[in-house]
Amino acid sequence: MFYAIRHFTRYRYSRPVGQSAMEARMHPRSEYSQRCFTFQLAVSPRARIFSYNDHIGNIIHHFDIPEPHSQLTIIADALVDVDPPLDLPDALDPESWRELDSMIEQDDYWDMLMPSPFARTSPELEEFGRKLGVDSRSEKDPLTLLRRLNSDLYAEIAYNKESTSVDSPIEVALETKQGVCQDLAHIMIALVRNARIPCRYVSGYLHHDASHADRSLDGATHAWVEALLPGLGWVGFDPTNDLIAGGRHIRTAIGRDYSDVPPTVGMMKGSAQTQLQVRVRVTPSEAVLPPEQEFAADEEWSRFLESDQELERKQAQQQQQQ
Repeated sequence: MFYAIRHFTRYRYSRPVGQSAMEARMHPRSEYSQRCFTFQLAVSPRARIFSYNDHIGNIIHHFDIPEPHSQLTIIADALVDVDPPLDLPDALDPESWRELDSMIEQDDYWDMLMPSPFARTSPELEEFGRKLGVDSRSEKDPLTLLRRLNSDLYAEIAYNKESTSVDSPIEVALETKQGVCQDLAHIMIALVRNARIPCRYVSGYLHHDASHADRSLDGATHAWVEALLPGLGWVGFDPTNDLIAGGRHIRTAIGRDYSDVPPTVGMMKGSAQTQLQVRVRVTPSEAVLPPEQEFAADEEWSRFLESDQELERKQAQQQQQQ
């Protein structure tokens, strides 16, 4: 299935800031059953954009804006083809635990086994793990454990977009039994790593449609996890929606946890309050067309661009008057 993706981000500042430096992780990955055919990143105020690949294959774009500005707008357009992954078996052979241990000994999965800033163990996590029966390798095989944990987290942690913030530790979601996709992913990663299964965080998008009752919100980014399994490789699990990651999941970046893969991260020079606005749209596409052709007549997005252009004109007039 082809998907046309538009990811809109706008930072509004309460007063002009003198400089901004920003990184963006919005470029969908090309690997396995996913291929990114086109990607474009537009920035207002205009800036020269550079990119590099990090050690795990994420494509990171970066830029800086030296002149004063009152807002920063980033629009990423991509066209991605995602094939449904092969069906998983119901379970693995009981010997797969031993095979997994051998894989860990032979290759370097250290980063995805050790605690990380947001996915770390704690007394609250360990107690929660004992309640779910995942404080040890209690299941007959790792796939069975992961399937059960995926469903248990869906049942135990309610989805509530107002319950946590982007930097909330997992103890907040464990205490309130509420969270967002980021929280459920971090909790699952920490529990899976405690069971000595390499596990990593995936940032991306989920295509929503009327035929699926997803808890996660349309119009936003999404997060899930991938765990390493013998004979299967990295397999995606979505505890927010009790899903095995499939043809509707579009991967942009992977890391130890959210701290490695935020869609945007940066700094500004100056003192100002910041208001962040984010919109995401994932649309099935029937043909391989450049994203700008598909969105050219989109009135909603055109209004955002026009407001940027109007603000630039006002700022230019103010500078001339000064």
